[in-house]
Amino acid sequence: MTARASAQTGLSNRRHGRNRQLVLDALAQAQRPMGAYELLAVLREEGLRSPLQVYRALEQLIDDGSVHKIESLSAFALCTRLECGGHGHATFAICTNCGRTSEFHDAKLDRVLRQLGRREGFSTRATTVELSGLCESCAHG
Repeated sequence: MTARASAQTGLSNRRHGRNRQLVLDALAQAQRPMGAYELLAVLREEGLRSPLQVYRALEQLIDDGSVHKIESLSAFALCTRLECGGHGHATFAICTNCGRTSEFHDAKLDRVLRQLGRREGFSTRATTVELSGLCESCAHG
């Protein structure tokens, strides 16, 4: 687990409500992206019974920069990069063979995406880039 993930799971419920903290903890423990219904199945024993509870917690965690949505996987991942800083800019490399997903940050790419947005008259609040291919292990295995 990264320093950011460790710090987030150690936050008290003062910052994150109970449901949000449960979702954060589940994502940190899984150490991989999870779908909302997968999270619900894991958290039923903790008292979450409704998909709405999970989706509401995820929405709030996305808004505060603790979690990113990976559209191509219909899944959610704990923000693991200090460089992201909760600003909603994330890049993911997703292995189509083994499912390994890693988040990385590139300041130049962030600048280019913001410039493209401005050129189109768009004020960018968040970007998510998803690279799909083979991880090093699968490419050479």
